[in-house]
Amino acid sequence: MPNRYRGEISAELGGRSFTLCLTLGALAELESAFGADDLNALAARFETGRLSAGDAIRILGAGIRGGGTAMRDEEIAALPDSLPAHLDAVARLLAATFGASEGGAYEETGADPFKAAAR
Repeated sequence: MPNRYRGEISAELGGRSFTLCLTLGALAELESAFGADDLNALAARFETGRLSAGDAIRILGAGIRGGGTAMRDEEIAALPDSLPAHLDAVARLLAATFGASEGGAYEETGADPFKAAAR
């Protein structure tokens, strides 16, 4: 069971259950991948409401690895789930990590990169 106080979420992807967590190491991995200078820059990138499929794979990968499962981004990209399932996990992970409201990862800013894709 995920510990929400640690920013963990659970997700079923590709028929497997995962605990995802953006640990400090996972956040450092994302800073490097996205060329962000610090956590504020990383959060600001996510708040723009624009994420690519590659961004989603990197975020899921960092979260899965941060949750304790060794898995390469290529393996995550090959998971056979629908786009909405992956985007839901990304949105919930970012909300758990950056402390967004219960209503949605980007409810306060009005920018939701996943709402349109999930329709």
